[in-house]
Amino acid sequence: MPASLTVKRFTGTALNDILDTVAGLRIEVFRDYPYLYDGTMEYERQYLQTYVRCPQAVVVVAFADGEVVGAATGIPLQFEEASFQKPFVEHGVEPADVFYCAESVLRHDYRGRGLGVQFFAEREAHARSLQDFRYFAFCAVARPAHHALRPVGYEALDRFWHKRGYSKHPHLQASYSWKDIDQQHETSKQLEFWLKSNRTSTSNQSS
Repeated sequence: MPASLTVKRFTGTALNDILDTVAGLRIEVFRDYPYLYDGTMEYERQYLQTYVRCPQAVVVVAFADGEVVGAATGIPLQFEEASFQKPFVEHGVEPADVFYCAESVLRHDYRGRGLGVQFFAEREAHARSLQDFRYFAFCAVARPAHHALRPVGYEALDRFWHKRGYSKHPHLQASYSWKDIDQQHETSKQLEFWLKSNRTSTSNQSS
């Protein structure tokens, strides 16, 4: 019998109830290509505290028969690290005008069942409940086309993101460091931003 899927938004200290579960899931899923992230619970707990401390942040969690199988994070860009705000400032976009749909993780067995679509819808709805943001944004890691750990038949999610209304903006880039599963030390990664205009905004403009 198929699992019963439910999705719930968590904000503020309510996230503490499932913080370790979400942290563990992030480590598990982000080991896959293209992130290849060799994460630790210590770092993930610290990272997720950003969402606990920020009342405007949200973590959308997917459950299958009560078990956490996916999660997606979102936060106004002005509360993110300066390195993520910098490319927007440099191109004349105020961080306060952007809602950042940070990351999504979902176990393989539950992909293709609409949860990825719902993750975006829930974060965008949460953002609209806060204020009239000009843009929604997220970033994706840029890996070389012939990366040694790229799986045979791997397909990027570009088509899925385009269908959600997002487009890549190569001039908006940030760098972030983490340890890959096949490396001994952290290395800097290039991240490319994707943007979507909030068409309900009265100040909607293109960057």
